[in-house]
Amino acid sequence: MIFDKFFRYEIPTAIEFGNGAINSLPEHVRELGGRKVLIVCDQGVLHAGVVAKLEEPLKSNQIPYEIFSEIEADPAIDSVDKGLKLGKEEECDVVVGVGGGSSLDTAKAIGLMLNNPGHIRDYVGINMVPNPSVPVIAVPTTAGTGSEITIWSVLSDKEAKVKLSVGSVYNCPNVAIADAELTTSLPPHITAATGMDALTHALESYVNKATQPISEGLSVQAMKMISEHLRMAVVQGENLEARSNMLLASLIAAMAFNSTRLGLAHALAIPLGAHFKIPHGTVNAILLPEVMQFNVIGNPKKFAEIASIFGVDTYSLTEREAAEKSVEAIRQLKDDIGIHQTLSDFGVKEEHLDFIVEEAMLSGNVPVNPRKPTLEDLKNICRAAMTEEKESYITL
Repeated sequence: MIFDKFFRYEIPTAIEFGNGAINSLPEHVRELGGRKVLIVCDQGVLHAGVVAKLEEPLKSNQIPYEIFSEIEADPAIDSVDKGLKLGKEEECDVVVGVGGGSSLDTAKAIGLMLNNPGHIRDYVGINMVPNPSVPVIAVPTTAGTGSEITIWSVLSDKEAKVKLSVGSVYNCPNVAIADAELTTSLPPHITAATGMDALTHALESYVNKATQPISEGLSVQAMKMISEHLRMAVVQGENLEARSNMLLASLIAAMAFNSTRLGLAHALAIPLGAHFKIPHGTVNAILLPEVMQFNVIGNPKKFAEIASIFGVDTYSLTEREAAEKSVEAIRQLKDDIGIHQTLSDFGVKEEHLDFIVEEAMLSGNVPVNPRKPTLEDLKNICRAAMTEEKESYITL
């Protein structure tokens, strides 16, 4: 294959992967020149005893630390302000984020602000941050967001009811410690939702217009691992093989989209999550099949390949028939892992669609989507995701 499109691929984060990898935390703190650690987490992770697994090696190596645990499910810019205040008061010079995307995004933003002037709002957008972050170590406890290696922090402005995205290579953690043993207590419904988030990352990166050879290989590998292990991770949470493969798949999917951006599912997920408090993984799971149905004609070859990855026998099918089967395969996966909600279950109504799609159209994920949408197209995707009746909404 001759590939004549210019592209760039970069990942500055070192990855430590494996069961028990969390025990390497003190070594990394010292390598980064840290004298005192700020642990950033949410209350759920704290009370589940996960943070204690970080505290033990820090204590045994006589590394002082403070814990900031005021993180909400939808992380707010106020949390960044509070964590920053504590970090400065306690003179912390390394930030360790532990938890799901909310905790990791907040930890990364706190790290940025410990070495940059002004307010986190000043750096909304891409490559707006002037100075490197203080060292950040990211410890994921879910297999979904990939925040442990990405350039993005997505934060909520609760008053304005909008989500703000800060993207910079300076926002990438220095080290990601991915230890599947920290994910085994994750409840089935969160395992399912975060797994669908990881799938959406891999799939949207794979079919979009910014895809490139490195990201494509990563996307394919992530989708294969998710197709083989997500169901088991949901129904057998203690299964370390399934958990390890999902954690790695999530990380690999993030390595793919970090350089390519995503598509319409994520474009719509931002305003829907902000205004209706729909968990990010859940809203992506609801939207993904409907976005796929809309996008099939924009990249039929790739969607046919996705069908094969998810176990569809495409030998006797035309490319278009196989592409359509990919949508059915993802619907089946979503059903198998117990995600049955629609947007209507979260209060989304027809009268809300105008402002939802107008906000979604501002997303940088829209220009790279494989099929250019109109505002009405985005409304139709939402309508399909509001009901069990799909066929009448998505038009070709």
